[in-house]
Amino acid sequence: MNEKTLHKISYGIYIICSINDGKKNGQIANALFQVTATPQVIAVSINKNNLTHEFITKSKVFTVSVLDEQTPMTLIGTFGFKSGKDTDKFKDVSYKIGKTKAPIVLQNTIAYLEAKVIDKIDVGTHTIFIGSIEDSDIVSAGQPMTYEYYHKVKGGYSPKNAPTYSGSSDKKTIQKKEEKNMEKYVCTICGYVYDPETGDPDNGVAQGTTFEDIQKDWVCPVCGATKSAFTIEE
Repeated sequence: MNEKTLHKISYGIYIICSINDGKKNGQIANALFQVTATPQVIAVSINKNNLTHEFITKSKVFTVSVLDEQTPMTLIGTFGFKSGKDTDKFKDVSYKIGKTKAPIVLQNTIAYLEAKVIDKIDVGTHTIFIGSIEDSDIVSAGQPMTYEYYHKVKGGYSPKNAPTYSGSSDKKTIQKKEEKNMEKYVCTICGYVYDPETGDPDNGVAQGTTFEDIQKDWVCPVCGATKSAFTIEE
């Protein structure tokens, strides 16, 4: 089987949130889709090891924040590469409590949906939660971030618990340009790729800045690792 075939399936980048006993949590997800139009039903795939899975299972509600293309990697890193078990993901993040009482991330969000779980499917490592839409709204103008944009422009890759994660081969889905005047560096902690041609404008690193020329106190925009955690991308 050619696993690269799966790379041709389109995905988005979303923050899925839920609540349990007054506690809130959220995570990045890419496997979200509309199931039916009447009634309005959506489905999302969540890894069983994630705290959000536990919260959705118990509360039977979840929210979806559709992220825009300008979403900084720091926000994706907070909800995609950190655990709510030891991190307050909502600290310094704009959000509100929706009709389902679950949190809705508003920061860099162009639209949101609230859903009540009406069914679920066990698919091994993940559960597909099927939910009827209880409420939804447009938050701001902008283009939704696609998974392809996240890979090619932002330099990101799948968290290990994502449905699309495939180990080291996942990093290779980032297309390399034929001519490279400056080498790319990859974070050995989370897999973020620093591309000198793109820089890290969200954190003050201009386009064209080589890795060596980045300020010493710069950290990975996804997981916060120092420069010493980076190595040249093979």
